[in-house]
Amino acid sequence: MADYEIKDINLAERGQKKIDWAWQYMPSLQFLYEKYRDSQPFSGAVIAACLHLEAKTANLLITLCRLGAKVAACGSNPLSTQDDICSALAKNGVHVYSHRGMSTDEYFTYVRKVLNYKPNVIIDDGADLVATVHQEMPELIPNILGGSEETTSGVKRLKAMNAQGVLKFPMIDVNDALSKYLFDNRYGTGQSVWDGFIRTTNMIVAGKTVVVVGYGWCGRGVAMRAQGMGAHVVVTEVNPHKACEALMDGFRVMSMEQAASIGDIFLTLTGNIHVIRAEHFERMKNGVVLGNAGHFDVEISKPDLSSMSDHIEHLRDNIDTYVLKDGRRINLLGEGRLTNLACADGHPIEIMDLSFSLQLESALHIFTHKLEKGLYPVPAETDRAVMESKLAALGIEIDKMTDEQIEYMKSWQE
Repeated sequence: MADYEIKDINLAERGQKKIDWAWQYMPSLQFLYEKYRDSQPFSGAVIAACLHLEAKTANLLITLCRLGAKVAACGSNPLSTQDDICSALAKNGVHVYSHRGMSTDEYFTYVRKVLNYKPNVIIDDGADLVATVHQEMPELIPNILGGSEETTSGVKRLKAMNAQGVLKFPMIDVNDALSKYLFDNRYGTGQSVWDGFIRTTNMIVAGKTVVVVGYGWCGRGVAMRAQGMGAHVVVTEVNPHKACEALMDGFRVMSMEQAASIGDIFLTLTGNIHVIRAEHFERMKNGVVLGNAGHFDVEISKPDLSSMSDHIEHLRDNIDTYVLKDGRRINLLGEGRLTNLACADGHPIEIMDLSFSLQLESALHIFTHKLEKGLYPVPAETDRAVMESKLAALGIEIDKMTDEQIEYMKSWQE
């Protein structure tokens, strides 16, 4: 079996510089490396990972290798894969299979090649490794101790599998850990989506009407940052509680049918399919910009856009301009894939430091504990320890309860 399959190994030096830059600002992952370096707790672990292959992810994968694991990895998105990072990963001993712009067929070929290493631990982003094992390679299941999933869309799939009784090994839901969704989903997505938008379009946000589709933690972050840059923010939702929350956070709330005719920028963050579709495109103004921050490129209906269009133009990288038959132009960022990764470098380094520390600890928990099949939360003590290490690295001290306070919180009598 080939050790790796990438675009060009000669890009490794450039990729290593990016990795080294990111490592400086990942104190939690550094702390875990120092904590476990001597004990080599992943000795004997074979880890299969399907993640966005950029500099922060590279530091997680390299750290796992340095702690004793054999690691095989593929990119979880064709436009988030960075070829120089893949090259540097190969030089650091990761068996990496990916290249930027890979086709869907190539993507699943790489998924299978990674699984051919017969992992006992899985680290997934979108649950494609888990789904492929169950659907195509069930012979691997007896050897798999379990794994972890870090994104909302992947957790949705795992919850469905678990509810249907078809999930055959334990998976840890990293996405719903406090150290993940309070920071990665809100502050990470909030900043990185706008980073991708601004880099790609060179347009101003202030004064624009921004329609945020979905007000989960990712939607909250994107709306908050849009408001901070001077945009008029509209939120669309299907959940009445989240809609009311958006209203009380100071945003306009309406249906997509209403929002379609007034928006200048539309950003989808729902994890669902075709939340913007033909009847909405029909109402949109000329020149609108559409972007997606959900894991899969299904939230904006590209089939509808294509059927309504006369032709597609490419005036800037990562922008497809659909010229409709009536002459209006609708601009789609990054092929409808993750705007923050297809059009930029993903979440800020310090944010992913938290998420990847959780991934490392979750992988270790799976490797060292025999769990029954099913979906598990990140252990509370692990979640807390990651945040404590982050604060310590920043030199921030917080209070501790006194013995008296601890006892008082346990009591029910005054």
